[in-house]
Amino acid sequence: MELPTPQASTALGHALAAQLFPGAVLALIGPLGAGKTHLTAALAEGLGIAHGVSSPTFVLQQEYYGRLTVYHLDVYRLPSPQAFVDLGFQECFEGEGVCILEWADRVLDLLPADHLQIVLQATGENSRRATLRATGPRHARVLTDLSFPD
Repeated sequence: MELPTPQASTALGHALAAQLFPGAVLALIGPLGAGKTHLTAALAEGLGIAHGVSSPTFVLQQEYYGRLTVYHLDVYRLPSPQAFVDLGFQECFEGEGVCILEWADRVLDLLPADHLQIVLQATGENSRRATLRATGPRHARVLTDLSFPD
């Protein structure tokens, strides 16, 4: 889907947040500047998290509390997928919150079989393209029920 403005990206985050459930896992994929943190902030806002979200690149994980707890992970700096396992990040998948991973392509094989992949690409200075793909039935329902203008 085309996101011609930052406001459209925010609207997508809000629409997705309305459909999320305890245990949801969102795998954000895209190069630097593609809008992963912007989308995460919109998701968090849609879940009732009032204060800002920042990229956890240097701390690796942030937690935010709203309608659902958000576990915001950034795996960019991890030296290997094994480091993801060693740090115990997979425990976030078992909680009652929503797990949002930036740079998820680095650990795709470690994600639950049922998750939502969101590939972001910059198509201009402020425009983006988002490709959403559910890998299992629970996240497929998120896409089926998603109310977002095309």
